[in-house]
Amino acid sequence: MKETTKMSRAVGQLEKIYNVLNLDFFDGELPLPIITVQSKPGTYGHCSVAKVWQRPDGETFELNIAAEVLNFPIEETLDTMLHEMVHLYCRKHDIKETSRGGRYHNGRFKAEAERRGLTCYQCGNAGWNTRPGDNLVEYALSKGWNEIKIGRNHLPPIMRTGSTGAAHSGAPTAAGGEKRPSSTRKLVCPKCGQSVRATKTVNILCGDCMERMMEV
Repeated sequence: MKETTKMSRAVGQLEKIYNVLNLDFFDGELPLPIITVQSKPGTYGHCSVAKVWQRPDGETFELNIAAEVLNFPIEETLDTMLHEMVHLYCRKHDIKETSRGGRYHNGRFKAEAERRGLTCYQCGNAGWNTRPGDNLVEYALSKGWNEIKIGRNHLPPIMRTGSTGAAHSGAPTAAGGEKRPSSTRKLVCPKCGQSVRATKTVNILCGDCMERMMEV
């Protein structure tokens, strides 16, 4: 896959990822939302609680990936996308998976997320959040999906409040606004720059340069 360094290509990649995830994890039953990339400091993404977009074939939902995390590791993108797709599934089936204006993710959200192989953890006042496990790393590798190489500069941490408002339910950061704990490590060849991901500390050589790859 080519490096994704243009916004049009980034959105196209997100749409492709959505369609594949829909088939693999939801039997293709979810409606096609409008996928957007907008600045959402304090969250990784959101799914609208109503059909807020109009198009010739009818109204549809909005699914957003936050511009601040667009260039995070690909497994983070998959986790965020699946997280928001769980919200969309719950909208479709009238499952009340959130409360407090969409901020609190309850046990019903946890159950539906874990059905799709997501790893859930408690996130303070936000209830249950998700983080990528080894399975998403392996899934991304099996699909040949690469990281998106563009992202909006982060706002100062004090502004990463996690607020999403009543119009959306979002994938929050960890308590206090910090980045969710990562389940992977990135290793880079100091000579050619080739990179790999691992789910534990490893000692490996670059097959091209025979240089020890360094964790970054």
